[in-house]
Amino acid sequence: MRSIVVLLSVAALSAQTVTIRSQPARLGIDLQGGAIVDFQLQGLALNPLTWGEDGPAGQLRGHFLCLDRWGAPSDAEKANGVPFHGEAPRVRWQTSATGESSVSMGARLPMAGLRVGRKASLHGAIATIEETVTNENKMGRIYNWVQHPSIAPPFLDEGVIVDANARQGFMQSSPMPNPEHPAVTWPQALKDGSPVNLRFLTSDPDPNVVSYVIDEDRGWTTAANPAKGLLIGYVWKTADYPWFNAWRHVTDGKPAARGLEFGTTGLHQPYPVLVKKGKIFGRPLYDFLDAGQSATKTYWMFLARIPASFTGAADVKMEGSRIVVTGRDGKTITVE
Repeated sequence: MRSIVVLLSVAALSAQTVTIRSQPARLGIDLQGGAIVDFQLQGLALNPLTWGEDGPAGQLRGHFLCLDRWGAPSDAEKANGVPFHGEAPRVRWQTSATGESSVSMGARLPMAGLRVGRKASLHGAIATIEETVTNENKMGRIYNWVQHPSIAPPFLDEGVIVDANARQGFMQSSPMPNPEHPAVTWPQALKDGSPVNLRFLTSDPDPNVVSYVIDEDRGWTTAANPAKGLLIGYVWKTADYPWFNAWRHVTDGKPAARGLEFGTTGLHQPYPVLVKKGKIFGRPLYDFLDAGQSATKTYWMFLARIPASFTGAADVKMEGSRIVVTGRDGKTITVE
């Protein structure tokens, strides 16, 4: 993934950023593009979602929504102005209801003919994000819906540990049309035939994008910085988002960005390629909405304080309104 990383200062959280708060946390959403650009615990001035990309793509920052596609348009679509990762991170979102701890907003994607609505609510250090996409076209259409959380410095450094319950995967750099061969298993990737552990990012940016499937009913991923005492995590239904896509970027030998993406596709290609391929590991590479049809998906994101001795997450479970993180040492951290 081509990335120029910039750090978003507090000043970047302008009047177009809507912020909701709970007693222990706050979450900010930029209405220009709808990205979640601020998520931090009160009393700990550390926001993991400081990533941004400058250049022709523009307006890709923090945790943004890829809709109606993940990745590039076809050549013909590009000639008609269809943007990389779709229109959702390019258009202005409008709020319909706001409160201290919740906000409702939405946007229309004119070229895609889709409408997206979102309700974000914050309870404790857990944010619940519910999104609904409606096909406003007179005909059905295929589409993709991918969450694109990206972490960056100062939260991201050589000490950050990324975990997930992903399983079998493939590298996007593999030759087409059979990218699943050779397959890898999380957290493994391959570089020049040798294994790379994607739990860590030091000085080597390759391999860049690796996509995995999840065998459990719920998917999860965490990024932890033990030295700075903070963990950010996500939980989602695999029926909604069957793919986990990890990418990494290094600038001047230092970690600059990590993507913790989850969505309806695991192949970073235009639709003609996705349609021809159909499935990988038995999982679909696109979804379908009939004319006038709507679909709703929900995910949860959370923050937790962690000790300096934390060595990574072995499991993440939702227990009612709580999220329980089990560390590799067997100790648990409860988020509520």
